[in-house]
Amino acid sequence: MSKNTPITVARGDGIGPEIMEATLAILKGGGARLDIEEIEIGEKVYLRGNTAGIEPSAWDSLRRTKVFLKAPITTPQGGGYKSLNVTTRKAFGLYANIRPCIAYAPYIRTKHPGMDVVIVRENEEDTYSGIEHRQTHDVMQCLKLISRPGCEKIVRYAFEYARAYGRKKVTCFIKDNIMKMTDGLFHQVFDEIGVEYPEIEKEHWIVDIGAAKLADTPEAFDVIVMPNLYGDILSDVAAQIAGSVGLAGSANIGDGCAMFEAIHGSAPRRAGQNLANPSGLFLGAVQMLVHIGQADVAEKVHNAWLKTIEDGVHTYDIFKEGVSKEKVGTKEFAAAVVARIGQKPSKLKAVDYSRANTR
Repeated sequence: MSKNTPITVARGDGIGPEIMEATLAILKGGGARLDIEEIEIGEKVYLRGNTAGIEPSAWDSLRRTKVFLKAPITTPQGGGYKSLNVTTRKAFGLYANIRPCIAYAPYIRTKHPGMDVVIVRENEEDTYSGIEHRQTHDVMQCLKLISRPGCEKIVRYAFEYARAYGRKKVTCFIKDNIMKMTDGLFHQVFDEIGVEYPEIEKEHWIVDIGAAKLADTPEAFDVIVMPNLYGDILSDVAAQIAGSVGLAGSANIGDGCAMFEAIHGSAPRRAGQNLANPSGLFLGAVQMLVHIGQADVAEKVHNAWLKTIEDGVHTYDIFKEGVSKEKVGTKEFAAAVVARIGQKPSKLKAVDYSRANTR
């Protein structure tokens, strides 16, 4: 019997504890082989005077397990508080952010039922390097950093991901008609590395018209790779085009560590009411299972989730009269998924992770 994999779990703030409990219940029901170490992050830590939102002991757990399943957190308003996501990405070199954006029509409302796009976002550089200063009294400046090693890692990851998951095309979004050196370097590296993958179609778009095409005809894209800022914005847009930001999970991958999460926030107004949809965090956890070598469990629980969606068992945010059959709470949704473990959807496309290996 395979030994358990140690992971670090943070239940977060707002709806975080509820959706984490639901997600872990599904993973347990599917037979995930995990040893869980829990840490505290977020609002309570910030308010204790820690501007990073994470205690030193929590870093010890992350260094030990190298796998982080993180619920959303609340960052207090006001200056002086650092983004925990940015801090974690930099500390562990999490250079690749992976966000699948998939339509689940007709069970989830969308104008683009054929959408199946994966956004691969560079995660450490660009304007998110956080290098800002006051140039004059009236002028603030932010530096945009793009490096050849950074471009090479993210572009190669995008092509390797496409190959591992049987994807046919990789598209590059850049703005090198204006930012000829920074985005120009990203484009150049894309062309250089793309030659090594002759079986995969390559194309590039200027990001503004590419974004318009994504909004109008997302079916035209497969895997899209782009610098940090564009990827942050467009992955949220793509998730909503597919049906709901609440259904999108996210993986942050580095050479030795990885973090998995939902892309939505902590929604404090919905906290403690058994309303929240755990699907985004759950789908992030599915990516985690594949990453740690438990693709068999990932496939089993993901297909059970698809079957639940197909059966019309929906939380309030995706409930639609005439399509949905039962409106359920967070706990009940998790129980419905667990009850369907071993089943596959009959109309939605079932997942197959037998070939997946991007670690």
